Amino acid sequence: MIMKKSDFRLVLLTAVSIALITMQSCEMLGLASLVPDGELRVSFASEQESLTRSGLEIPDTSDFLLTVRDSKGKIVYNGTYGDSPESFSLNPGSYTVTVISEEFSKPAFSAPQFGDEQCVMIPSGKTLDLKLVCSQINSGIRLSIDPRFLDAYPEGVLLLKSSFGRLVYGYSERRIAYFKPGDVSLILNEGKTDQLLMTRELKAREILELKIGVASGNGSGNADGGKSIILQLDTARVWKSDEYVIGGEPGKGNVTYDALTVSEALKCVGEEDVWVCGHIVGGDLSSSSASFDKPFESRTNLLLGPRSSTDDKEACLSVQLSSGEIRNALNLVDNPELLGRKVCIKGDIVESYYGIPGIKNITEYELM
Repeated sequence: MIMKKSDFRLVLLTAVSIALITMQSCEMLGLASLVPDGELRVSFASEQESLTRSGLEIPDTSDFLLTVRDSKGKIVYNGTYGDSPESFSLNPGSYTVTVISEEFSKPAFSAPQFGDEQCVMIPSGKTLDLKLVCSQINSGIRLSIDPRFLDAYPEGVLLLKSSFGRLVYGYSERRIAYFKPGDVSLILNEGKTDQLLMTRELKAREILELKIGVASGNGSGNADGGKSIILQLDTARVWKSDEYVIGGEPGKGNVTYDALTVSEALKCVGEEDVWVCGHIVGGDLSSSSASFDKPFESRTNLLLGPRSSTDDKEACLSVQLSSGEIRNALNLVDNPELLGRKVCIKGDIVESYYGIPGIKNITEYELM
């Protein structure tokens, strides 16, 4: 049988209509979303190789700003790392994960910025563990000013300037001045005039130390009465923080600002009298369970997690609260408002307390 052209069009239109109705019905039934989500877990690399030098201020990773975006730029999460969930349930596809230690838009003292950005592909029905490797992404310069320079230019003002702003560098200043990578100029201001002393391109992770001095010359024709400014780059103080990977480091834990993280402490069983810093995430421990929600019933223990949102006992440290001032101050029965709060605890890391590594013999604590 030969089909007429008009009949063929009618059949085609009917087929397309049926297909559209079928697709809409599947969507209504939820069949269009049968592809299972993937899971993204974000953490900092577990071992640390630090090439940083004395004077570089390392921030607390719990306060790092974490952003997760999909392939269209839509923000999935934007907040601190410490408050982020243990895992993200995401549609399969490409995502960009960015982490920075702090916002940095203009020059500032004592403001190193660390960060990392990675593009990942989330597979359907599988878990991807992303390890962040944070290196310094801005640059810095520190001036070392010879006293003879102060005598020669008592009214002079030293400025460090880039296209993003400038800083006045006082003669007694000892801090590192941080800039976005690019050209940074050193300027001497004497009242109404600016004298450009030098310009140097600073690269990411680069921190320079520049010595500034003055020498007397015999040339009477010098505009500044024979004085000659000497600039010397101290090559022994040019360093780069190539990588700052969050993780264990020998000698950590002696002070609160260099405390072990929960992840580090889990690998340091046997260490005694060390500081460990984490978030109070639960309590009411038993050998097989723990409670992560209020109200709590036990004053003798609590759970210390790597993030305030942690709800996995195996990722935590158990904490023994012996009777006395520390128990009174930290137990969740009398202090329910401490749930999620960050705290540093000094004690001994033991292999097992209620079935997981823990902290006993606490001697000091500090709420953050």
